[in-house]
Amino acid sequence: MKKDLRIVFMGTPEFAVTILDKLIQENHNIVGVITAPDKPAGRGRKLNESAVKRYATQKGLNLLQPKNLKDEDFIKELEGLEANLQVVVAFRMLPKVVWQMPQYGTFNLHASLLPQYRGAAPINWAIINGEAKTGVSTFFIDEKIDTGEMILQKETEILPNENAGQLHDKLMHLGSELVIETIRLIEKGEVNTKPQPIIKDIKTAYKLNKENCKINWNKNSKSIINLIRGLNPYPAAWTQLINNKNTLQVKIYDAEFIKEKHDYKIGDIITTKKTIKIAVNDGLINILEIKLPGKRKMEIQSLLNGYIFHSEAKML
Repeated sequence: MKKDLRIVFMGTPEFAVTILDKLIQENHNIVGVITAPDKPAGRGRKLNESAVKRYATQKGLNLLQPKNLKDEDFIKELEGLEANLQVVVAFRMLPKVVWQMPQYGTFNLHASLLPQYRGAAPINWAIINGEAKTGVSTFFIDEKIDTGEMILQKETEILPNENAGQLHDKLMHLGSELVIETIRLIEKGEVNTKPQPIIKDIKTAYKLNKENCKINWNKNSKSIINLIRGLNPYPAAWTQLINNKNTLQVKIYDAEFIKEKHDYKIGDIITTKKTIKIAVNDGLINILEIKLPGKRKMEIQSLLNGYIFHSEAKML
């Protein structure tokens, strides 16, 4: 007999909105939506609403924005929704009192082929590490991060020139299909979970920070291109530009490798009227899209129309 599901959905960014929208389209009973509190952003410190909040408000869904997931008032509110299933997509770590509450459990959608790339930035790190494939996984939440019993997985190819934004959108739609399939299994009582396999060379999706987003021009060209792809469009790979005694922090969004023998030093900048190339140990990196401080992101030819590179300019 098909179970009558009362679902609480938890999520924050645009990635989660697509999955929530799919649940609404499929006429699932969403009794509550939980998202992050509004946060001050920008120079004016205007309160910024999450993508999930904007969607839930537009659809008239019951919305909760707890600051503390262990707060007694929030726990009472959550219990009052009488949900028997919780679906989590790109949210935060849940306390046991929350994830063990519903009768049919709490499952999470993660944008990797678990157990690989547990953590905060699985889409970025799959590209940065040069993977040829990735995917999405659903699993029941337990006490640790992304370690629970597996339900389903779907795999997809990572194309050679695909960036993080493009892969994000592909996995977002693949993920919405997987969540629907997972819920159908739960409805029918046909879920057969299995423990995540123990893998020797496990790769982690570390949180992105300034240090791991910086380009190291001493690395090989493939690693550099993969870093740029894996951080485009956000937060973007960055480097220091030394130009005529000025040191600028610039972001690089797109580039390509040119195999060419040269006598330049690593980091040297070679410019023409239309191109900017950076010397690396196995050739040249041709920069296609860049952003200087206080300027908009632009294609290289637009930059060269108004910006002059000194003959000894370097990337560090």
